[in-house]
Amino acid sequence: MAKPNVLVLGGCGFIGRHLVDHLVTNNLAGRIKVVDKTPPLMAWLNTRHSQAFANERVEFASANLINPASCQNAFRMDGAVEGECWDYVINCAAETKPGQTDPVYQEGILKLSLNCATEAVKHKAKRYIELSTGSMCSDEKVPQKEDCPVEPWTMVGKYKAKVEEELKNVKDLPFTILRIPICYGVGDRKGLTPRIIIAGIYKHLGETMKLLWTGTMKMNVVHVDDVCGSIWAILQTDRTLHETINVCDDSNATQATISELLADMFCINIDYWGVTMSNMTKLDMAGAIEEINDRHLGPWAELCQQDGVQNTPLTPYMDQELLLHKHLHLSNEKLKSYGYSLRHPLITRELLEEIVQDFIEMNHFPRTLLL
Repeated sequence: MAKPNVLVLGGCGFIGRHLVDHLVTNNLAGRIKVVDKTPPLMAWLNTRHSQAFANERVEFASANLINPASCQNAFRMDGAVEGECWDYVINCAAETKPGQTDPVYQEGILKLSLNCATEAVKHKAKRYIELSTGSMCSDEKVPQKEDCPVEPWTMVGKYKAKVEEELKNVKDLPFTILRIPICYGVGDRKGLTPRIIIAGIYKHLGETMKLLWTGTMKMNVVHVDDVCGSIWAILQTDRTLHETINVCDDSNATQATISELLADMFCINIDYWGVTMSNMTKLDMAGAIEEINDRHLGPWAELCQQDGVQNTPLTPYMDQELLLHKHLHLSNEKLKSYGYSLRHPLITRELLEEIVQDFIEMNHFPRTLLL
């Protein structure tokens, strides 16, 4: 039986590159087309991912999916025989950088996703996966299911919510929406890595790392291997058609869960400002965040210089949205009901160290911080 043809949009991004590697390593696809505006050679790929992209089944195409004509070219299947199409289209592409303006997200999330969905219908794709965000509803007590009230607290969440609604109106689109919490793993630069860097900085400074709010704030996570594994599992059953599914691990992680792992990694002490003191920053949140970032950026530059890290995509910079008192708290019952078994059900120190070791091998992270 012929293996499916897979189109990965935004394939040079964090989840996209892991998905390409997953498809190649497990021999899951007949042909794989990777589309991104950033070419692989400029995407900071590690050795493993570079090798996956070099596989003979993988084709790369540069495209700006915000542009309808460019998006149309991205879906083109060169050398296709009559009746051949993209069996699976996975949209990992979107503007995910926090702190941008409404027009940037309007184009980089909503317009981009609708362009891709429209082309998927035109090209008769058999299945279409849209990656969304888990930051749709904040609740500390109850893990939020997929039918929770939609009250996103980030700009990305605001526009992803619009995408979720609009996809339901795209006629003949065989879509499934996956809501992802904080995604971590090798190559992660935006999820947990800024916190990892900051913990390393406090080791360097010899000071206690003091965090806003409390340790009980929910910060649910998922390993990127489970995002890729669940994508493939979900594509194998029609029961997931037109469904929205949370892809989350079993850690029920909080700020304390993650901070304690980092404290163990770097041998530092952790403390919290608490709700009352943290609420005072709301009077000048932008100024408080700027002060926090200024405190971290200088020592990070010193550490990189000291260890000969001359060029790195990593930064301890934290955007204001990432420090709000909101609970990312998801239920994964629905995902498990389809028979998916988590590969990394719990976040561990070893999995976080794996991220750092990979960056050290690429000379993107000061190696002396783990000594």
